[in-house]
Amino acid sequence: MRIDAYNQIQQFYKSSKLNKTEGKKPAASKFTDKFMLSDAAKDAQLAKQAADNAPDVRAELVNPLKERIANGTYEVSTEDFASRLLSKYNGLF
Repeated sequence: MRIDAYNQIQQFYKSSKLNKTEGKKPAASKFTDKFMLSDAAKDAQLAKQAADNAPDVRAELVNPLKERIANGTYEVSTEDFASRLLSKYNGLF
């Protein structure tokens, strides 16, 4: 294998590229960058804004439960609690 032949070929291609590009000036581009959102992205943006504006706690549901707990009238069925706990636990595995 002759390495010097490869170097001669490489020099030939380098010199031809330089000669071709020296005479040309960069042309001004007619294209400009544009930023466009898809309809799905616009919908996601609206949903995010609605979620950000929504309260963290739904007071109309929480306040009656707080009152019942404070009054001592809120009761939890231990059987119902246990069955829900087991179903959540079984759903993990």
